[in-house]
Amino acid sequence: MLSAVAGYLVVQYVTGGTGGPGCKVVSGKGDGATYAFTPEQAVNAATITAVGTARDLPERAVTIALATALQESALRNIDYGDRDSVGLFQQRPSQGWGTPQQIMDPAYASVKFYEHLEQVPGYTRLPLTVAAQKVQRSGFPQAYAKHEPDATLLAAALTGRSGATLTCDGRPAATRAKGAHAVRAALARDFGRDVLEPAGAEVDDDKGRTSSSPEPSGTEAESGDGIVTLPVTTVAGDRRDAGARGWQLAHWAVANASELHIRSVSYAGREWVAGHTDSQWRPLDGKAPTGSDGEADSVRITTGR
Repeated sequence: MLSAVAGYLVVQYVTGGTGGPGCKVVSGKGDGATYAFTPEQAVNAATITAVGTARDLPERAVTIALATALQESALRNIDYGDRDSVGLFQQRPSQGWGTPQQIMDPAYASVKFYEHLEQVPGYTRLPLTVAAQKVQRSGFPQAYAKHEPDATLLAAALTGRSGATLTCDGRPAATRAKGAHAVRAALARDFGRDVLEPAGAEVDDDKGRTSSSPEPSGTEAESGDGIVTLPVTTVAGDRRDAGARGWQLAHWAVANASELHIRSVSYAGREWVAGHTDSQWRPLDGKAPTGSDGEADSVRITTGR
């Protein structure tokens, strides 16, 4: 069973899984490094990263988590594995990681991974394979190493340290449009409610309503257009500056674009629009990308069909 699963995951990792790559992250260092991945993988990577930064963990912790999930599941939330292993990190209910239903929740699985990682003394200074193995206790401890370059690129973009480096095609999944309130619910799920309430995030939906902090709902669906505006401020304990936090929120939205039917994202004088073949972050309305005339103070997410 283990060899069959491992073979399947290698194929999925190489091909990008269902639909092929629709997202790409590039190095902010200008060295030409890139990583292509699928919208499904993007959603899961964004969740893993959001959970880590919400715990105020360093970027190295996120890199370790992403490399581990790349090896264990190819960043896909699978409901099978070796013996009773399931989920992004192939955690085992029989070993105390939680119930199968809990482990299949990417946010829960990420929390459990980080809880164990934080118990590893000096994990930020350890080789990635060593740190990951102390959590996972895998039969193939060296396998994590090959994913470190891709995980490093993903972590830099999804923590917001490297701005305007993550793009997706943004082609909507085969579901009805979910609207602005579904975006807010997903934000609260991944980052916690603090990402919405203290910041005073606003929603303008297609029914003409504006709300500063409505209750997030995972079931409420809206058709048509909606706008979520997230003022970018640092939160207590966040080791990053506001610019990094803003780019994390912007990249999170792009990563979730297909799943949540997000049409455009703007931040810091740049805009990403779904459906463009090159999926670039472009200057917004002629403003300089580094402009600070208010555009850099909020992330604007527009949803639609």
